[in-house]
Amino acid sequence: MKKNIFLMISVLVFSNTIFSQSVYDFLNLGISPRASALAGSFVSNYDDPNIIFYNPAGIASLKETPASFSYLQHLVDISSASFAMSKEIENIGRFGAGIQYVNYGDFPKTDQYGKQNGNFSAKEIALIVGYASEIDENFYYGANVKFIFSGIENYTSTGLAFDLGLQYILAESGWSFGFAVQNLGAQLESYAGIKEKIPVDVKLGLSKRLAHTPFTFYFAVNKLNESGDGLSSRFSNITGGVEIKLSAAIKLRLGYENEKRKEYKIGTTPGLAGFNLGFGIRVSEYDVDYSFSSMGSMGALHRFGITTAF
Repeated sequence: MKKNIFLMISVLVFSNTIFSQSVYDFLNLGISPRASALAGSFVSNYDDPNIIFYNPAGIASLKETPASFSYLQHLVDISSASFAMSKEIENIGRFGAGIQYVNYGDFPKTDQYGKQNGNFSAKEIALIVGYASEIDENFYYGANVKFIFSGIENYTSTGLAFDLGLQYILAESGWSFGFAVQNLGAQLESYAGIKEKIPVDVKLGLSKRLAHTPFTFYFAVNKLNESGDGLSSRFSNITGGVEIKLSAAIKLRLGYENEKRKEYKIGTTPGLAGFNLGFGIRVSEYDVDYSFSSMGSMGALHRFGITTAF
């Protein structure tokens, strides 16, 4: 069983190397405030229902029936929201569901002479169903199926994609390891009949809870499938973060993304680009989360979320 799963993932990874991506990029837009405060280094997480957006194997370790709603206020008038939940089905395994939605706002609709004739909008949505179970002791696998819709005015595009993931968890020692391949798929219906590639992301990460301290560290290497100048370039997209448990009700989070710091640099001054911070507050049976992600001089992203369990 283990050999078959590893072989399947290996074949998919090396047969889906992506050189250019230009459609459904919203799939890689993190909107979970907890994950974003940790710079997206979430592939090894296993105690948050939003893990379905990062590694489907992580839902196998969830307890009860957790649900989470998140909202992202992007630049200009762009906004995004997500919903995730998970439920155990006895003798079958654990299932998860997620919705990811982006609204790009309204734009003026003009004719060839520049005369305005109303407005049009653009939006994208992904509907996700996931399943995860145990391979062996401490070893888990998971898979998502995604139906994707993108619409601009009267033009639409649809796609189908899959996520595959593995996790190995040593809860007593505080170690967790994760591996995921996201967005393996293709367009079913394309804009203007031109097929484009979906943004595949192969990521590997780990987390470590330090014994007798309030610190849990997260680390991930992302976009391992992207080619560059030599093998080392595949390991250049690195993210890391730390979650600090200040009390039973308050957590502080910090994260850093080296690629974002390069991408958002304008001139010689990157500012705070690539840095993320946030906090979580436990209120009764609810976890309320917030994160701030700097884009340097371009602005910042603010994310809000609430999580509970039934």
